[in-house]
Amino acid sequence: MKLFKIILVLLLAGLFDDAKAQQYFPGKDWLVKKPEEVKANSKWIDSAISFALYNENKVDRDLRIADLKAYADEPDYKIIGPVKPRGGPAGLIIKDGYIIGQWGDINRVDMTFSATKSFLSTMAGLALEEKLINNIHDPVKEYVTDGTFEGEHNSKITWEHLLTQSSDWYGQLFGIYDWADRPQKGETIDQWRNRKLFEPGTHFKYNDVRVNLLAYSLLQVWRKPLPVVLKEKIMDPIGASITWRWYGYDNSFVNIDGLMMQSVSGGGHFGGGLFINSTDMARYGLLFLRKGKWNGKQIISEKWVDAVHQPSDANKSYGYLWWTNLDNRLPGVPANIYMAEGFGGNYIIIDNDDDLVVVARWMDTAKVAEFLKLVLRSMTRE
Repeated sequence: MKLFKIILVLLLAGLFDDAKAQQYFPGKDWLVKKPEEVKANSKWIDSAISFALYNENKVDRDLRIADLKAYADEPDYKIIGPVKPRGGPAGLIIKDGYIIGQWGDINRVDMTFSATKSFLSTMAGLALEEKLINNIHDPVKEYVTDGTFEGEHNSKITWEHLLTQSSDWYGQLFGIYDWADRPQKGETIDQWRNRKLFEPGTHFKYNDVRVNLLAYSLLQVWRKPLPVVLKEKIMDPIGASITWRWYGYDNSFVNIDGLMMQSVSGGGHFGGGLFINSTDMARYGLLFLRKGKWNGKQIISEKWVDAVHQPSDANKSYGYLWWTNLDNRLPGVPANIYMAEGFGGNYIIIDNDDDLVVVARWMDTAKVAEFLKLVLRSMTRE
């Protein structure tokens, strides 16, 4: 009897491994299935798509105007990186790796704003894997020695602090002061400049200057442009198109080993960031849904994929430049869902429980939870 149980366990383990090995990954052409073929309800998928098309984000389609309006209260605000007009609502619903719903122009390359941050996060994860960074808790001053992390406060900042937006780094990068990025309303410039600094790791502040500082610091350890790293390590292996681009600013070129390289931005706040189509975003999302594996090859470590959506000490809703739903940011949506999110309603949403990736572009941010509930309602849970 004991031998029979052992054989049964081994057989079941083999079946499980076979099922995992047979997971679908898209080639050049992505297979489309009817929702019912993957045990989903087409009525609710259709409702979700109609909802997405009807609830377009209200930001101006001329994104230069949208940026200028959004950040008008910032002192000396100006756009210093590329900007392009946006398209209309677009997106995909991926179940078990297959497309079961899509809307809009999914091949249009658009700005993705702060969803770029979740791509930047991966550059840090890969640097850890390749031992360019020894430990996520190391002070960044041990790697970037040009004075950027000098001083009593800045010298304490670690890689993790930058990844969780809790560094409260103080200084200027590419002509922009940290205090000039999303300053508190009602305070004077002198108050912003002379504020009391929070101990690194204790206070969350969404701040693109500091995210760009992470990109600059990663450029120092990779010693080659981050778009090159992203292409070689991630986008080519997952079969992404050749249409995406990752930009920095007009003045963000730095000398690395005698070569001028552009330090990219983590969003489109001042222009720049990742310009990408919906399909490539979905491939990236599927890579994370598959715990960093693509067609049997581990592209990103599973440990890093799990780490990015763990709650940080300073903000339970935020991991390593990925948003979580652990504090019910999206009411009525499961807590385990996590996402990349950008200005104007750009999302890559990962749902491990339902083997689901959702990409939504230019959606009304106030309607995302309602949209997701429609998608989740289509899932048949056994």
